[in-house]
This record gives sequence, structure tokens and C-alpha cells, in this order.
Amino acid sequence: MARNRDELRPISIKRRFTKAAPGSVWWQAGDTIVLCTASVDQNIPPWMQQLEKGWVTAEYNMLPGSTNPRKPRERSKIDGRTTEIQRLIGRSLRAIVDLNALGPRQITIDCEVLQADGGTRTACINAAFIALVDAVNSIRAELPSGHNFPIRNSLASVSVGIVDGKPILDLDYHLDSAASVDMNIVMTGSGEFVEIQGTGEEATFSEKQLNELLKLAKAGIKKITGLQQKSLGRNWPNFAHKS
Repeated sequence: MARNRDELRPISIKRRFTKAAPGSVWWQAGDTIVLCTASVDQNIPPWMQQLEKGWVTAEYNMLPGSTNPRKPRERSKIDGRTTEIQRLIGRSLRAIVDLNALGPRQITIDCEVLQADGGTRTACINAAFIALVDAVNSIRAELPSGHNFPIRNSLASVSVGIVDGKPILDLDYHLDSAASVDMNIVMTGSGEFVEIQGTGEEATFSEKQLNELLKLAKAGIKKITGLQQKSLGRNWPNFAHKS
């Protein structure tokens, strides 16, 4: 079904999708489906053990049947794209977490792509934020005293691009393949940028087009933040901003 260029794909969110991890979120955007879990570990990386603060990290994986043709399973060596995406997810989450307030523990976000139709990294960030909130809430009584809640802001992400000379929001695979410019934007709920990944595909883009894309992304992220807040309900942290 065709949609307006400033319209998100239909989004479906299911919290607590699995039982083992304190945070578990199914996120579907159009035909892209991801499952993100957040696990809490009292062991932190050796290089952090003297710092008395926590860590948030992420792993990303595409199941072999998530694409057509089948994507070979990564068993011994992680490819460059996977490494880049899981680093993006991890550093985006750390941008909104007070690691001192988290205390000496690690939260690992595992992102599994069940079905890919463009925007898997943005979908993972959106689901990972909800899973992270649930995981931190599960250990709230164990957090160091004298600190505010460790998650300082909300986090959401969306793709934008220029297709047939026009800016468009939330690219599926077909649109991404046709885009002369594509970007992935990560922002906080209070409107600050965490990361901007953008490139021209055998093309250039102007400052005006860049501003149009950023404006489009900001509007899309505001809608996604509202959906995250609705999903978390009363578990939504008491941030200073409103979605």
C-alpha cells in the first residue's frame, strides 16, 4: 500500500515477548521484524572493574531466513556490517544512560532480525530502548543510592532518503534501493541528535535537502517516541521532556 512521503510504515510493538530476559520487545515496522532482549549481568568488562560504573553493549544478528536469498549464518567471523550496526546500537544507548547511576553491572542488548525489509538498525534501536527501560526497572531496588534514574532521555531512530528527487521518511528495501541519498538518524526524545549517518549513492545533496531530511526525521522520531511511551505505559521514565 502506498503511503505519503512523511508517513511511517505501520508499527506494531509487543513487550515481554519472551520470559527469560527482563527486557524483551518484538518490533515490526512494515515487513521488517526484530526481536530485542535486554539482559542484566553483574559482571562488567575487566577494564571497567576499577571504575565502579556500569556498561551497556549490544549484539546484532540477522537470522538466515530473514532475507531472500538466505543469509549465511555468522559462526566464526562477524562481517563488517554486523559489527558496525551493533556498535551503533550500543553507543546510541550509552548516550542516554548514566553509567555511574547504573552501578557495576552490564546490560547486554541482543537484537535479532527475524525479517528484513529495510530499516533493521533503526528498528533495533527503537525496540532496544524499550527493552533497556524494562531491564533497568527490574533492578531499580539494586541501583546505587544518591543517583537519579540511570536512563536520562528516550531514544528513537528512523531512516530518511531522497527518492526521485523527493525526501521520504522510513525507507523500506525497495525505497532504499532506489534512493539517491539515504540517512539513518538517531535522536533523543528532547530533540537532540545522537548520530547522523548519511551518504549520497552516486549523487550529492544540498544543504537545503539535508535540512529537509533532518526535519522529516525529527517529525518521524517524535511519532515513534509517542509509540514507545504508549507501549511502556506507567513504566515510562519520568524524563524532563514530553513526547
